[in-house]
Amino acid sequence: MRPQTLCSPRNSRLLVAAMLWLLGGAALLLTTLVPLRTDLLGWTPAFWLLGAPLAVLLVLEPALPRQLFALCRPQRRPLRGSAWH
Repeated sequence: MRPQTLCSPRNSRLLVAAMLWLLGGAALLLTTLVPLRTDLLGWTPAFWLLGAPLAVLLVLEPALPRQLFALCRPQRRPLRGSAWH
């Protein structure tokens, strides 16, 4: 069974919605409009603003972390000449 690729418009809309949800939640937590943890709710705000959209993104696009890691890793350049003459 092959993994499903992101080809349907429904999946792409869900992916965009999850990314916007994650960005909005991160902005709310960084600006401290919503606290990361409360006495009444515990870690619930952090989960619903960061954890849940990350889970949705990983379900929709399982290769995303590997692709992001490849982008962040510096590219190795081949040596043009030998240092030993």
